[in-house]
Amino acid sequence: MPLEEVRTHAPGPAGRLPITAEMLLGEPSGNLFGLSMNVGMGWSPDSLSGPEILLLSTHGGLRAEDGTPIALGFHTGHWEVGLLVAEAARELRALGAVPFSGACTDPCDGRTQGTTGMFDSLPYRNDAAVVFRRLIRSLPTRKGVIGIATCDKGLPAMMMALAAIRDLPTVLVPGGVSLLPEAGEDAGRVQTIGARFAHQQITLEYAAEVGCRACATPGGGCQFLGTAATSQVVAEALGLALPHTALAPSGQPVWLDMAKRSARAVLRLNQLGRKTADVLTDAALQNAMVLHAAFGGSTNLLLHVPAIAYSAKLGRPSAADWARLNRQVPRLVDALPNGPRNHATVQVFLAGAVPEVMLHLRRAGLIDTRVMTVSGETLDSNLDWWQDSRRRHELRRALARQDGIDPNDVIMDPARAKSRGLTATLCFPSGNLAPEGSVIKSTAIDPTVVGEDGVYRKRGPARVFVSEHSAIHAIKNHEVHEGDVLVLVCGGPMGSGMQEIYQVTSALKHLPFGKHVALLTDARFSGVSTGACIGHVSPEALAGGAIGKLCDGDVVEIVIDRLKLDGTVNFVGENGELFDAEEGARRLARRAPRADLAPDPALPADTRLWAALTQASGGVWAGCIYDVEAIIAALNK
Repeated sequence: MPLEEVRTHAPGPAGRLPITAEMLLGEPSGNLFGLSMNVGMGWSPDSLSGPEILLLSTHGGLRAEDGTPIALGFHTGHWEVGLLVAEAARELRALGAVPFSGACTDPCDGRTQGTTGMFDSLPYRNDAAVVFRRLIRSLPTRKGVIGIATCDKGLPAMMMALAAIRDLPTVLVPGGVSLLPEAGEDAGRVQTIGARFAHQQITLEYAAEVGCRACATPGGGCQFLGTAATSQVVAEALGLALPHTALAPSGQPVWLDMAKRSARAVLRLNQLGRKTADVLTDAALQNAMVLHAAFGGSTNLLLHVPAIAYSAKLGRPSAADWARLNRQVPRLVDALPNGPRNHATVQVFLAGAVPEVMLHLRRAGLIDTRVMTVSGETLDSNLDWWQDSRRRHELRRALARQDGIDPNDVIMDPARAKSRGLTATLCFPSGNLAPEGSVIKSTAIDPTVVGEDGVYRKRGPARVFVSEHSAIHAIKNHEVHEGDVLVLVCGGPMGSGMQEIYQVTSALKHLPFGKHVALLTDARFSGVSTGACIGHVSPEALAGGAIGKLCDGDVVEIVIDRLKLDGTVNFVGENGELFDAEEGARRLARRAPRADLAPDPALPADTRLWAALTQASGGVWAGCIYDVEAIIAALNK
């Protein structure tokens, strides 16, 4: 364009703002100028009188109209989210509302595994929740909020933000899941190609081929019941998302339809005068924890559910609360990575997902179906609809027809689940190495290393590493052996932002000897992690925790009862001498911390600040939140 044609004036939008004398006299100037900006962006001045609804999302990347990438996103989980935003916005507009849209994109734990990017993963959740809340408050005229998110940190952040907006109607739209490749490996297993190649389990050609096909469709969260999928389940179980929206296949009509339904739902809630506070109650929170147990969900929700509860001004569940529910609630879902047959999340969706599991839990009296949901109806009404719906019966038939899978083998009644060997989900071991607790997904321990009495027993020499990099280097170089107890320290909030160490757990899972190696760490795990992996060990090493006093060769004993959900993790020997846990505690008390304990040199100042603030707010077991009153009190001491 010739430079002399650059303009300085434009005619402006045609028409007149729908304002009155009363508005000019009584409304804040921002509300009036907001109308000017609305028409300036192209909205008709004749269509400004409807309720303003804010659509918030984690959309990332830039797609052409045909779906080809102009600029890539961080991950598939947010790549297609913009389509949901557009579908909901079109429906809102058709119903006379005025949609607004904003976004705060999210990182990918898969992309940052084994990198310094992981140091920002969990801290991002708190930051994003703050941004979402600020964006909501920055549209003072909004009458409701729809949050659309998919993955490990963006979705919990969105739920934290919506939970805090107690006086408005809000609806959560889960971003769905990607499909399995027709041939190859799922997105969890494929993340082990490096370790398997190092152990000559696969060829370079095979790694290149399966790596190319693993993310079989461009949108959605991973195909396994990891943190992203579990968070979608929890969102629906809380009543924040409409029935049968968690785990929908991204990009497909059934997925787009839930955005339309959610748009209608938020307007109905507004008409009914229903608010988020009517949905997020103590009973709804307990329902979510029950569903987590029944699905066999990710241990990362031990961090996210308390944070959502705090945001909603509800009581935060303790480890004792989680343990109590996991003893009461049977696991009913056979999904990746827990097994035994490892169905993909889209297959769980076709089998009925959350409402189908809830039918079994309702019959067992394990959920409170009187709670209100964002459908505007009680959970009981939702389940009555689901039980007799054409949607339910057609999708379950589709699973049998397409994949030859009986939906009752994916989502089971308690009797069938017990006969198939499905065990309860979480166990919280304690002992002289974890005096403030730890967690293991006991249902995911390889059953071949569990005794006939349902108890996993392990006693072995410690192999201690102070960084994930050194641990994975040792695994790839054949320096970790069958029978070892791999101990990874400095992985907690103070050391690494409480990094996720999936590349370590996945390498052990997919190596021939890996099931005979236990892992003990103050870091956390990916939701797809399996094996005898104990995380969240507290106190963390850098906070003076006993785990930071272990040395190579020390004897560690682990006992996990998968039936009673009791467990211990203890230091019980050194220099060829064995002793009991009490003596181990005395010897640990006399030991100084290891001299090589230190935060990772690359730990960002942003993450160090996050760690300090969350520690002042109750730490890991409180959900790694920002408790403002506790922080102010600590500063005023």
